Amino acid sequence: MTSSGASPHDDLHVRQDGPAEAPALLLLHGSAATSRSWDAMVPLLTSHRVIRIDLPGHGRSAGPADGDYSLPALGRRLATALDRVGVRHAVVVGHSSGGYAATALAEQRPDLVRALVLINTGPRMNAFIAPPEQAAFDPAQWPPSDELVRRFASTGFRAGFQVPQVLVDELRQMSLQAVASAMRASTAYLTERALPDRLRALGKPVQVIFGDQDGRWRPSSAADYGVVPDAEIQMLSGAGHTPILEEPARTAALLLAFTRYVPCGDLDGDARIRRDE
Repeated sequence: MTSSGASPHDDLHVRQDGPAEAPALLLLHGSAATSRSWDAMVPLLTSHRVIRIDLPGHGRSAGPADGDYSLPALGRRLATALDRVGVRHAVVVGHSSGGYAATALAEQRPDLVRALVLINTGPRMNAFIAPPEQAAFDPAQWPPSDELVRRFASTGFRAGFQVPQVLVDELRQMSLQAVASAMRASTAYLTERALPDRLRALGKPVQVIFGDQDGRWRPSSAADYGVVPDAEIQMLSGAGHTPILEEPARTAALLLAFTRYVPCGDLDGDARIRRDE
């Protein structure tokens, strides 16, 4: 039986698609985005129970009542939301800074996370290459114009890709506090400890997908995840920072191939770097 619907859980907006009895796949968006950023991917993934959550202060989710946007707090809130919808185990997929949310969830509740998939998630701060002016908006210009949003998003997509209007509209509806707080929290999390070190300590199967035209994180930094035992590293040729929108079919195919062998726990050997042509 296939379901599609949305509901609030601990003030987080949760949407579910696909068969309720299928293995769970949790999709987490990045900063200044919403669960709508997965719209092109979801129809390709509904062999699973696909769960999308708007992170605090983004999309239809309220900001945290205590103002705590930190990644450990976010991990606990995500765990509560999964508990309330009856998810016992999930493969957790994070795009961009959503990969930090995925990792924080695994740190807080390793019992819930079967494996992690990180899509264009920067491994450490020295891999960040976007111009400084792209990192924040002027408070005097909030809410931003469509033109300003598109300028901000320019490094988030490969050259020539048209940013969907729905994502522009959703960003304009967010508060500056929510966007800035989430970005600061991600920076603090990554500064405290590099992501490959966090993942190595978790001992979970990991897939890393990286567009080789990423304009925010140095594409060669994907190799930093090679220190994670049995990590699978996939480079997507011609893709920018957001292959979930730029190349949904290719991205979904890589993800689904990974999920097929995750339950077996049979990931042998050293990190594997593959290039998808």
